[in-house]
Amino acid sequence: MRYGAGVATLEACREALARFHATVAGNRAELRRKLNLDRRMVCRITDLGVSFRGRFVDGELRDLTEGDDPAAQITLSASSDDLIALIDGRLDVARALATRRVSLRASPLDLLRLRKLL
Repeated sequence: MRYGAGVATLEACREALARFHATVAGNRAELRRKLNLDRRMVCRITDLGVSFRGRFVDGELRDLTEGDDPAAQITLSASSDDLIALIDGRLDVARALATRRVSLRASPLDLLRLRKLL
């Protein structure tokens, strides 16, 4: 499900985000305990020029749809390949952030909360 030189397709990204959504749904109780917040989030796929938005509420990721949200409190930016690797566990989050393969923008308090997930 890839084309070109190392660029995942939009469909592959949608499938990866659906897997992420299912994982979050399957761990809702634990996430509610670890990550008690109500925040709008956006995931920007930099090489495809596409964004997906949703909302973390009570340990659940809701309303995940295509589209940007400039007012989102949490923004994750990554290439299509890096996004899929993150979701599939093939790319370490801390390493990806340190090497700037992935960008995460949030308030300092939210970053501390998100750290529990990562």
